Amino acid sequence: MTTPLQFSAFVMNTTSHIAHGAWRRPEARQTDFNSLEHWVSLATTLEAGTFDYIFFADVVGLYGDYQGSWRKFVESGLQIPSNDPMVVASAIAHATEHLGIAVTSSILQTHPFQFARTMSTLDHASNGRIAWNIVTSQSANAWRNFGYDDITAHDDRYVWADEYVDVVYKLWEGSWDDGALIADKESGLHADFDRVHKINHVGTRYRVEGPHLVAPSPQRTPVLFQAGSSPAGRAFAARNAEAQFIMSPNPRAAKTLIADTRALVTDAGRAPEDLQFFQGLSFVIGSTEEEATRKAAELDEFIDPTTIIAHAAGGMGFDLGSYDLDTPIGEIEAEGNRSTLAWVKEAITDREPTVRDLAEIRSRSGRVVGTPESIADVLEDWRAAGVGGINVVNSTIPGSYEEFIDHVLPVLRDRGLARRDYADGTARRRATGRDRLPDTHPAAAYRGAFAHL
Repeated sequence: MTTPLQFSAFVMNTTSHIAHGAWRRPEARQTDFNSLEHWVSLATTLEAGTFDYIFFADVVGLYGDYQGSWRKFVESGLQIPSNDPMVVASAIAHATEHLGIAVTSSILQTHPFQFARTMSTLDHASNGRIAWNIVTSQSANAWRNFGYDDITAHDDRYVWADEYVDVVYKLWEGSWDDGALIADKESGLHADFDRVHKINHVGTRYRVEGPHLVAPSPQRTPVLFQAGSSPAGRAFAARNAEAQFIMSPNPRAAKTLIADTRALVTDAGRAPEDLQFFQGLSFVIGSTEEEATRKAAELDEFIDPTTIIAHAAGGMGFDLGSYDLDTPIGEIEAEGNRSTLAWVKEAITDREPTVRDLAEIRSRSGRVVGTPESIADVLEDWRAAGVGGINVVNSTIPGSYEEFIDHVLPVLRDRGLARRDYADGTARRRATGRDRLPDTHPAAAYRGAFAHL
């Protein structure tokens, strides 16, 4: 029997997230991002379509400059303004019953004690449907926003992340024993003191006494997502994540990446299947291939290549704004991460690629154009490569998701590639068959690990 794929709606509480410029389409509602009703309405639409998650990306700073300035980001709405998704998560939890709610939070932005408290509260409020996308913030502006002179070195950020998750694991898994909360009105005993513990964490960056102020939530630890693609990021995911977001160029590359990463999971003492992979894809859907191709061309008319370049290069740490779009890639002098430039050269072999090619390839990366049936064929290939979920990237909200739900999901259900109904229980139970992390996860080491001194 084919295991159904999981589906996550990849969104951000901003106007221009990934498909820069598409917000100008007449039907696009991305500019309603300040409206709580906008997000609640999208969430209820996703739940009606049996999506597994609404997944909020987030940033806490600007990307690197474009043309020597941050003007481009403001003028194009490139992830600014950007609102805090944690604030709307509880409203979505109240308006839905089954939809998982994944929020991005950096180790930089919130002290682990407060973060653990917020997430446990949300997990209670949602009856166990909260997930955390763990990020380390690669924006120098983000670090300066929180009082640092500059960004911490890449691998050092993951050392920091190791301690951060260590603290929250201790709070979530070790501070309260099962059954500690009694709330017995007859005896007057509210909680068993001997089963509530301070964690007394003393580390390089944090000193947290505890106890956790929130009693265990349905999942204790939220479902853990991670998206790091570097060696340090993949090693961190292998130790900690239950799902990893990937952007592989094709199923063959995804199969290799998944096999390599699952080997790291095994090395970390976990079962290979403890980590699932969500491939990021966007969809242009037509009743015929010709219609789908026409709709893709219409979408491209709205895409802003300079904003695509500002996003891509700014995230890599260098400024491509001083180069004309027709500048050959080989003429670019950059001290930052050149992997994307090399990727463009590999994609275009019959001529010297240009900066414009980078924008076009980046804007179409992960895009699937076709009929519901041909899209289902493509998703079967991704499933065969070992992908367990699809992170659905939008060009317009709510249209991208409404079209996918109305036209693609029925075909996927008929092929066993998508569920027809929700199973009961927490977000983790639907994905793994259990509410809590397995004993092989590093967080499990803190269960029963603390006692009163």
